[in-house]
Amino acid sequence: MLVMGIVSPMATLPQLYKLFFSHTQHAAGLSLVTWVLYALITLLWAIYGIYHKNPTIWVGNALSFLMDAAMAGGIYVYAGFVI
Repeated sequence: MLVMGIVSPMATLPQLYKLFFSHTQHAAGLSLVTWVLYALITLLWAIYGIYHKNPTIWVGNALSFLMDAAMAGGIYVYAGFVI
């Protein structure tokens, strides 16, 4: 499960590539609120995993938090505050 926790957040990489490099003009079609909520949820899970000293929980969620936060940041930079 630790390997899946590392591999799973990488599924966001194609979306990040499109947002930052190939389709920046479509950022307004993405919801900033959704990606911020995803980031907050994964951050809470990562904190929970750290608190319980469970790398299976915190590693994957920490990586997911980084990916989700990058998506939220990209949407904000390219489209502003989009609900």
